[in-house]
Amino acid sequence: MTMDANDIAQKHGFELLRKEWDLAQISKLPRVQDQEVPIEGRLRVRLVSFADIQLNRKRRFVVKDLIPATGLAVIWGPPKSGKSFWAFDLMMHVALGWDYRGQRVQQGAVIYCAFEGQSGVEARVEAFRQQHLSNEPDDVPFYLEPVTLDLVKDHPELISVVGNTLNEVKPAVVVLDTLNRSFCGSESSDQDMTAYVQAADAVREAFECTVLIIHHCGVDGSRPRGHTALTGAADCQIAVKREQSGIFQVVVEFMKDGPEGFSVASRLEQVEVGLDLDGESITSCVVFEAEAGPASGRKSLSGQARIAFEQLRDAIAAEGKRPPANNHIPADIRAVPLSLWRRYCYAASISATDTQVAKQKAFQRAGQKLQDSGLIGKWEDLVWLA
Repeated sequence: MTMDANDIAQKHGFELLRKEWDLAQISKLPRVQDQEVPIEGRLRVRLVSFADIQLNRKRRFVVKDLIPATGLAVIWGPPKSGKSFWAFDLMMHVALGWDYRGQRVQQGAVIYCAFEGQSGVEARVEAFRQQHLSNEPDDVPFYLEPVTLDLVKDHPELISVVGNTLNEVKPAVVVLDTLNRSFCGSESSDQDMTAYVQAADAVREAFECTVLIIHHCGVDGSRPRGHTALTGAADCQIAVKREQSGIFQVVVEFMKDGPEGFSVASRLEQVEVGLDLDGESITSCVVFEAEAGPASGRKSLSGQARIAFEQLRDAIAAEGKRPPANNHIPADIRAVPLSLWRRYCYAASISATDTQVAKQKAFQRAGQKLQDSGLIGKWEDLVWLA
């Protein structure tokens, strides 16, 4: 198809008009030197000079040493270990602004997404209400999201609903219970797990909060299930392990900007919360603090073993590194050389006397006790918190 002179003129005329329009729009953009409109108002990327970098003094934790103020946190453990009951109890303390086991709590709104066992969560709420809130007002800033979602696909709607419901208030924590029931695809897939992490990050960025993911363990029970893209992105990782006595232990395995090794022991007590339409009893469980058993954590330790445990925790927090992948060391943990841990213990006066032989024997006894109790792991020259 050929173009006559009029077509050509019209075409070039339109192109000229478009170019003039484009130049006009460009001329309206603010120049950096004018400082009329801050450049960060148009771009996410910005540069801060060294002189302008100031210490951020915002609170670092929602729950001191347990839940960071912002970030991605993972609570993992085997089925029936008590992790969801414990997470709910902890989040109620956040919503109410109550100290938790002696740890300072920054009060804030909580969004609890119950993707499984929704009726059980309702009974859990009623059990907590009857146990703890008989004389308290009922307007607790705790919000239950009871619909199962595909987080990757549905996170924009979740963000919208939370924003519209809370208006100007931002939640302190958004809980996703559990990953499996809000996940489509393969948990072992790098691509699928990365997409899930990105969706959780979108929620975190929208509200500048912590997103708390409750997750199951792998087959061998030594690490969270699925691809390491999740644990690699986590700012905090908490393990829940249940003992034969029924006591379950919660241990901070990893904290990006805080100490590791903090632990609490808990027990569940079944309570009746009401009757159904057939007159049958409706029961749930309430979480209570428990005395740690012999192998349950640092609170049960004393003397040299306690010093050694605390020094290992401090050494890992200050100088721990992720070892190369192998079949003897759990994935996604940080470890330190045995020699470094020994140096920390010697500096902390692990022995009553200062002779080299006495210090060596005290360190060996403490290390063996911690290993026998299952509190630490050791392989060749590396040691870590179990």
